[in-house]
Amino acid sequence: MKSAGRVFSVSVMALSLILAAVPQAEAQDGDIVDVAIGAGSFETLVAAVIAGDLVDVLRSEGPFTVFAPTDEAFADLPPGTVESLLQPENSAQLVAILTYHVVPGLVLAEDVVGLTSAPTVNGQALTISVDDSGVKVDQATVIATDVMATNGVIHVIDQVLIPVDRPTAVERSTWGSIKHDLE
Repeated sequence: MKSAGRVFSVSVMALSLILAAVPQAEAQDGDIVDVAIGAGSFETLVAAVIAGDLVDVLRSEGPFTVFAPTDEAFADLPPGTVESLLQPENSAQLVAILTYHVVPGLVLAEDVVGLTSAPTVNGQALTISVDDSGVKVDQATVIATDVMATNGVIHVIDQVLIPVDRPTAVERSTWGSIKHDLE
């Protein structure tokens, strides 16, 4: 919580008004995976994290910032997309998509609104925009912010983010380094 005596600049006040329009979830106990499981609205995301063999990474110390699509966001993908991505032969593509939703470090909502982009652990950057209607990450709208976990934060989004270009080698990215260190 911010102290009552803190002086805010006009721009910070404007950003605060935008943030006030986005629901903030209460702090949760557990790591990012536990919080996602406990929320009950990320079953598809959790299944994808399991299929992509990324559970141990998202349970590690972090911190991580996850832009988490809801089950409804996954349901909006073309029919058969999720099922296809969960197949072992599509593991590299699934990991590329999942790691595009993760930013290394702790980026709270008050920080997100000051950014125009954020590097993801798959090596590509997300585009961030803020206007009177709220905060967008690529084409997804942020619908809830600052769902705290012991190793990071989750911001809930209404669409699955798809990287424009597939990374040449996920294992060369920051995420690959983190995953390698855990093995």
